[in-house]
Amino acid sequence: MNIHLAYVNQPLPAYRERLMGDLKARLPYAISDGLLTLDLKPFFNAQRNQYYSTKILLQLIANRPEGAGKILGLVAPDLYIPVLTFLFGEAQLNGPGAVVSTFRLHNAFYGLREDPALLYDRLLKECLHELGHTLGLVHCEDFRCVMYASTYIEESDIKAADFCGRCREGLAG
Repeated sequence: MNIHLAYVNQPLPAYRERLMGDLKARLPYAISDGLLTLDLKPFFNAQRNQYYSTKILLQLIANRPEGAGKILGLVAPDLYIPVLTFLFGEAQLNGPGAVVSTFRLHNAFYGLREDPALLYDRLLKECLHELGHTLGLVHCEDFRCVMYASTYIEESDIKAADFCGRCREGLAG
């Protein structure tokens, strides 16, 4: 199976090779990437100043490249679903698609000095987390596991960029 990383409406980042390598090191699947242009305007909620992630997710799946078993869209805008104020990402459990937003992964969002290394670490964790859902994993109770639910950025910062033993077994099974 192939997992395709789609950089939505943005150029390929300098860290793309590193991200593909780090994902390959933790997931037993081939990883590819590329640019994807999507019209996100229909998914914008002016009252919230955010984009509805579930609708973006459906567009990602509809634009999945041939041969890609899974697609992970990386987007810059802030995401929401109606029952939550925001989310870092969304995925279909055991499904073909996931989306991750970098919007709230930047230190600048929290009024702090930018830290490219921390941004990358957060992005890797969120990508692994959402891909874990597409591969059948649910939230983990181990706060160090990448599958632990991150409601706040501090929870993301605490967890490791890897799966605990039980979740790793779930990936293999």
